[in-house]
Amino acid sequence: MATDTDLEALSCKAMMDVPRIRPVLDKIADKWTIMILTVLCPRPARFNDIKRRLDGITHKSLADALKRLERHGLITRTVLPTSPIGVEYAITPLGHSLRGPFEALCSWALDHEAAFAAAVVAYDQAREAG
Repeated sequence: MATDTDLEALSCKAMMDVPRIRPVLDKIADKWTIMILTVLCPRPARFNDIKRRLDGITHKSLADALKRLERHGLITRTVLPTSPIGVEYAITPLGHSLRGPFEALCSWALDHEAAFAAAVVAYDQAREAG
């Protein structure tokens, strides 16, 4: 576990590097990026397979996200010589390097789901009472 001094130093460094950190985080911390990369991590997939596995994503949102991820070097797009022509998406080594942080974040979300929901309920009740 990091000490308070370590966390303070990290916080100060992060604050000085906001102009460099923010653009990167903006690209990987949006609504669908983590989930798309999670789908592609074990194996390449076609567009419709990705869409099917991501309940709620629209065709346009997925297409836009895949283009953005390809542009930033996190996935590759390969046209398959099939009839009709198919397209397969795969995670790159750069995208795969996000696996550890994403797994930690997903694990945190599962571990804290109840506390997260309870905090929302408590906040809403306090606002209604006040």
